[in-house]
Amino acid sequence: MEYYGNRLCISARELVDGGVMTQSNYKQMANRGRFDVVRPGKGLGCYALVAVDSLPESYREKVEELFPGGDKVRLSGWVRSNYEVDPMANAFFYSKEQVGFELPPEKIREYVTNASVLNCCIRLYERASTSQKLMGGKYNWEMMAAAIESLRDQFGHTLPASTLRFRKKVAEYKREGYACLISGKFGNQSARKVDHKTERLILGIAILPNKPYNSSVWEMYNSFVCGELEVYDPETGELFNPDDFTDKNGEPLVLSEATISNYLNKPKNRVLIEHALMSFTTFMHEQMPHVHRHAPEFSFSKISFDDRDLPRKLKDTKIRPKVYYAYDVTSQCVVGFSYNRNKNVDLVVDCFRSMFRLIERRGWGCPAQVEVENHLMSQWKDSFLKAGVLFPFVRFCAPMNSQEKYAEPLNGAKKRSIEHKNHLGIGRFYAKNRAYRTESKKVFDALNDTYEDKQYYSWDELIADDMRDVLEFNNSPHPNQKKYPGMTRWEVLEANMNPTLQPIDKSVLARFIGEHVKTSIRRNSYCRVAYTDWWLSGTEVIEKLAPNNWEVDAYYLTTEEGEITDVYIYQNDMLVDKLQNVGTFNTAEAEQTDEDRAIFVEQQKKIAGFNGYIQNNAISGVGVSKPQPMIEKAVEAEELPPVDDMPADDYVVAEDYSQKAIENY
Repeated sequence: MEYYGNRLCISARELVDGGVMTQSNYKQMANRGRFDVVRPGKGLGCYALVAVDSLPESYREKVEELFPGGDKVRLSGWVRSNYEVDPMANAFFYSKEQVGFELPPEKIREYVTNASVLNCCIRLYERASTSQKLMGGKYNWEMMAAAIESLRDQFGHTLPASTLRFRKKVAEYKREGYACLISGKFGNQSARKVDHKTERLILGIAILPNKPYNSSVWEMYNSFVCGELEVYDPETGELFNPDDFTDKNGEPLVLSEATISNYLNKPKNRVLIEHALMSFTTFMHEQMPHVHRHAPEFSFSKISFDDRDLPRKLKDTKIRPKVYYAYDVTSQCVVGFSYNRNKNVDLVVDCFRSMFRLIERRGWGCPAQVEVENHLMSQWKDSFLKAGVLFPFVRFCAPMNSQEKYAEPLNGAKKRSIEHKNHLGIGRFYAKNRAYRTESKKVFDALNDTYEDKQYYSWDELIADDMRDVLEFNNSPHPNQKKYPGMTRWEVLEANMNPTLQPIDKSVLARFIGEHVKTSIRRNSYCRVAYTDWWLSGTEVIEKLAPNNWEVDAYYLTTEEGEITDVYIYQNDMLVDKLQNVGTFNTAEAEQTDEDRAIFVEQQKKIAGFNGYIQNNAISGVGVSKPQPMIEKAVEAEELPPVDDMPADDYVVAEDYSQKAIENY
């Protein structure tokens, strides 16, 4: 028997020569279609094959009795039909990084074949219905091992022939993957003095919380293998056994200090040790890969925000003023700044106000993207710092990742180029550059926080100095003189403004970073904000108000001098109107100016608009009357005979009063 077309078959010759049926009986049943001839016996060397499962029951039982190996043939045929080369195994064994060493091509082919055959076995094991059909019951390991062994020559695999060893190899493959198929002679650790297990122990000692030196690791390892020091797994509490770390003679595997240092200083081990001992931020800034980027081509395509402490201290509190900067990434200009004694929300809001006041004065558009930090900005993630609300794009930088914000290196550039030149005591006490290093002589008093050569300054002095530094920084040459020859940062800012910037939505801007007061609409025409009466744009605005509610929230923008520029009123977080400051006029005509007369005319227009609104929406009157009740008199209906059937004496002819009136006249 053999497997053909995914079916167990027997040749016509075996049926006849085996005594299952006669030649004439075979031809007659074949012609009548009593069984399936899956391959006709035509052509040179080709013989007819009959599907065993299509034979009548009596003939099928005789076939199974004469040829008991049918299940094995069926199983082998299923494996042949479902065998597929595993591409993942091919990629694994060709990868030197995953295997750990380079395998010969013939071994790669062998291991890929073994993995592909095992995949068939596992696939059949997981398909219970198919395995029951092929094996006649539960998964038969003996039958599977015999079937795989019969395919050794065809596939060229090297899997174990023994049932138990084959079963064990399948379990190892399911648990460990492709690595268990590699022969032990490849990458054998026996020739190494320090095998993988010993190396992991050395690394485990090296990452103790006290950060031991290499010499200390060497001393602790040798103390452990000699039984003088106990080493355990802190997660499980399991003690390591020194007897597991011996040489071929059973002696403790003592290593030299140079050997320990060599393994600890391997680049692969070095980065693993640093990851275990360093904090997340230190490891991220010193060891982790980082992105490589370049600045945008247009100004205001991206604005980067960041805070810092001014390097000099106040004389009253001995603290450094906090400052928030907004940098244009392309030109590196400071386009917004604010100051505060504390790092708080007011510091951030004032910086936004400063930037938008500059934009308003220059007539620029809204920045296309802002880059902000999480610490102070996260409270506006769902409001004006949500992409599409005010800025088309918003990027929140990862916490503790200062290298992500473009403003961070610009803070350093401003400090090194401008502040260090203009002021004393600017630098770092640990700087490698001698000119940038600062030194101080401490006075050992009760506070232990006083220095002889330390200078302290007033608030006004420090803020004025920094504002001058910002102006000088913006007008200093752009660092990329090859691209912008002879141009300052400010000239680059103005010359390369992004042409696709959108206008600023001042109503949104005022609501989130403007000043806020509660007020009410008076006389259907104005609100009082900051001691000034601001008129509604039109009387129809009152249609947007909620029933019986004249209270509104007024948000307004101001100039640097505190002068109000735009006022917007909201109710229930919905924009109601932008108010107008019409002004007041002098009532004495002898003193009136052209401006007074223009204000008078504007106010009259507002009043006329109100009168027109009332006239256009005047209510038409209606009449009202109470309905009168209907009183019905019950009259019994009496059936009367037709008039034609009645005698003349039984009815009276109605008198003609009009004729009578004529006669009397």
